[in-house]
Amino acid sequence: MKFEKIKNKGQARLFESQYLEMLTKTHPLVIWGLYLPIIGYMLYYSHNTLGFTPGSVAGIFVGAMLFWSFFEYIMHRFLFHFASDSPRVQRFIYVMHGNHHEYPRDKQRLFMPPVPSLILASAIFGVQYIFLREITFMFFPGFILGYLIYGSMHYAIHAWNPPLRFMKPLWRNHHLHHYKSEDKGFGVSSSVWDHVFGTFFDLEKEKEDKEKVKELTF
Repeated sequence: MKFEKIKNKGQARLFESQYLEMLTKTHPLVIWGLYLPIIGYMLYYSHNTLGFTPGSVAGIFVGAMLFWSFFEYIMHRFLFHFASDSPRVQRFIYVMHGNHHEYPRDKQRLFMPPVPSLILASAIFGVQYIFLREITFMFFPGFILGYLIYGSMHYAIHAWNPPLRFMKPLWRNHHLHHYKSEDKGFGVSSSVWDHVFGTFFDLEKEKEDKEKVKELTF
């Protein structure tokens, strides 16, 4: 994840095949449009067919969204920044996340594209169903909405200034993760777990580098 130079133009070339390369790019609205019907149907199915009360559906749904924020933190900290001497592992990490650090202005790779996203989502649903059974039809939609919010927040942090003043620490935490230290600032949709595990930047001591921030924004 250490690059001699952060590139402010262009995109990483992930695959030699132009068709595979095309499948690595997407727009946020495509992913929202893909999953919103699934989320809506599963919640309807949970109440109308499985017979869960609206309160149960809502409670499990919201709980799954909160769980996503923890899952996001763990994945970002321990998988996306996993250090290895293996070229294959390094290649995998670069495809998954490293290219974003080298090309932070690449707006087409902030969401996982439709094909790999659906494959991974299906696998996650299957694993959740093994443990949660019918509850999965309420938990999975909340988990996926958490992901959609995460991706949208990530896009917003790289696209605009924080719309509300209280959101500025979250913005700065992620910016510092890019140009100051990759060992801190793992939360994107929420900074709660950075605070819990002591990986939130001390913003009073960290001077904001406006030129570096400009290099991270579209």
